[in-house]
Amino acid sequence: MDITRQDDSDKQVKSVRRAFDVVGVVRAEGTVRIADVASALDIPTSTAHVHLKTLEAAGYVVQDADGYRLSYRFLRDGVTVRDRENVYNATKSEVEALAEETGEVANLGVEENGQRVILYQAEGTEAVHDNAPIGEYTEMHWTALGKAMLAHLPVGYVDQIVDTYGLPRARPNTITDRDRLDEELATIRDRNYAVEDEERREGIRSLASPIVVDDTVVGAVSVTGPKERFDDDRIQQELLPELRNTVNVVEVKYAYD
Repeated sequence: MDITRQDDSDKQVKSVRRAFDVVGVVRAEGTVRIADVASALDIPTSTAHVHLKTLEAAGYVVQDADGYRLSYRFLRDGVTVRDRENVYNATKSEVEALAEETGEVANLGVEENGQRVILYQAEGTEAVHDNAPIGEYTEMHWTALGKAMLAHLPVGYVDQIVDTYGLPRARPNTITDRDRLDEELATIRDRNYAVEDEERREGIRSLASPIVVDDTVVGAVSVTGPKERFDDDRIQQELLPELRNTVNVVEVKYAYD
């Protein structure tokens, strides 16, 4: 395992990298004018125009009366990638069942390039959305999903993740000290689940268990909701048994499908 650093300059085509910088601006803003891209990237308007027109010709950007936006081809490509993942196919229906049983938000998360990615999400009848959409990348140590996976990754790879991204703070409860993180990961390994207690979002708690197949962590499942509904008694008596049952089923399906 190795992390690809985004600032590595070896063997890169600068125009391709610039095109994805443009995509990033459009994604962040929603709809943009040429001047918006030029300003955001500090490039000439002519260069911004060429990149937007090239992306439009390739079908990945659409122009309308308000400016340029990303096309649904990104949705097509993302769904195609996700649907080919064994962990998604083994977990999708179980995440839906977990959300239905608990009434809360249930998630499937995976690790990619040292970050947590939400691969799938289902909402129960009482669900309170915590603004973590499908496809979101974020720091591993901020979330229950990320910590559950970190605890079962090789120590050398955890070192790479921390060296690359650091331990930035999202909320006052975020773990920002490496020794404290190591203690937390040891606890997670011992009990086989992680708790997120307002470490990323105010008023939100989350409970996650890793999906481990053949001693390799392939993802994690979580259930998330408002802190007042995620008290310790409910976690131990209801949520944790449901979560463990879900992960047990997923691990069997993943191993034998």
